[in-house]
Amino acid sequence: MFGLFFGAGNLIFPVKMGQDAGSNTLWATIGFLITGVGLPILGIMASALSESESLFDMAKPVHVKYSIFFTCALYLTIGPLFAIPRTATVAFEVGMNPFIPKEQLRLGLLIFSLVFFSLTLYFSLRPGRIIDWVGKYLTPIFLILLSILLIATYVKPMGQVSQYPPQGNYMTKALFTGLLDGYNTMDALASLAFAIIIISNIRKLGVNKSHAIAIESCKSGLVSVIGMGVIYASLAYMGATSLGSVSRADNGGAILSLVSNHYFGVVGKVLLAGIVGVACLKTAIGLITSCSEMFSEMFPNSISYRNYAILFTVFSFIIANFGLNNIIQLSIPVLMFLYPLAITLIILSLLTPFIHKQSDVYKWTTGLTMIAAFFDLCKALPEPLQQNIVTKGVVNFAHIYLPGFDYGFGWVLPALFGFLIGFMIYKTKKAAAI
Repeated sequence: MFGLFFGAGNLIFPVKMGQDAGSNTLWATIGFLITGVGLPILGIMASALSESESLFDMAKPVHVKYSIFFTCALYLTIGPLFAIPRTATVAFEVGMNPFIPKEQLRLGLLIFSLVFFSLTLYFSLRPGRIIDWVGKYLTPIFLILLSILLIATYVKPMGQVSQYPPQGNYMTKALFTGLLDGYNTMDALASLAFAIIIISNIRKLGVNKSHAIAIESCKSGLVSVIGMGVIYASLAYMGATSLGSVSRADNGGAILSLVSNHYFGVVGKVLLAGIVGVACLKTAIGLITSCSEMFSEMFPNSISYRNYAILFTVFSFIIANFGLNNIIQLSIPVLMFLYPLAITLIILSLLTPFIHKQSDVYKWTTGLTMIAAFFDLCKALPEPLQQNIVTKGVVNFAHIYLPGFDYGFGWVLPALFGFLIGFMIYKTKKAAAI
């Protein structure tokens, strides 16, 4: 579980959050851990309890067409639209950015991403021992090096957390901002896609009943939760104390590079760059492979796995050249729309023993959640689009009529109403049948 969920890209968000949250880092970290660590484990348990064979199967009680839409949207988000391009840009920010003159950064990113995605495509089309080798040896080396860096921040802190005032939304709503920051890891979305891998491995151990699989998922998830929780909290602490020795930066990759240079000089920075680069490459290969397999299985009469792999790699290369900051900004509206739908699907699946995948409950809950999540999407749009008169009107309407909207959780009440309406219809139909 830890290996599936914790990628090199996950490093950048808690570091940046810590630097911006300052003295409110504790509350921000609590929020981050809930959505960045807790939700993914619940996603695995939900898949087990609902006895779903795939994400498509899990979402099917809403409607087959919705299931196709949601599955495609989720895989594209954790694939070629955002997560795969992010692997290249994180590797570039940590590894190459510090060594390239500012005026040459665009050209540097173009060349780097071309090499990066050429290698990604090569190994995606020829999966072999290289992936296992990277997983067995380079991921542990990456964690060891990261641990040394994290220990250094505790042994010899760059500053004190309480010294630095929080910025922006962290000033008044650090917990809720941290909750939304946890969306950036995309791990809750990934848990719905990767659940079948974990569940099938648990079944190979002789565990077959859905509730038993959920219990075993919870047990192993606890180990993953502790591991990811400690690392995320330490990275947030690193970011919060970093201002004592390094300057503010636009993203966590740059902060990580600056901190590594502060403690270990050029040698440490080069080592970290190499390990992060290979870890990102491994993640990109895994995502290209899984997305291509899913689309070729879902649409067997369209194009082949090979052509999907080429298409997704080329598209990821193009998106990567927008730069890390732009990719993060562009992904936020999509995540604000998809996460409420993923969270409600997880909750509904967890309730399978009580609601038995009843279609009315799923439809009403998902329908009202989708409407409310659209408002969150509009609010998170890039600044130029927010100035549009239509967008302004939509956001102002939600601001007035949706409780919790200003905190990014305007979908909660509509989802609850949808669930109650659907549940009442379910009970009424059940009583009428008797």
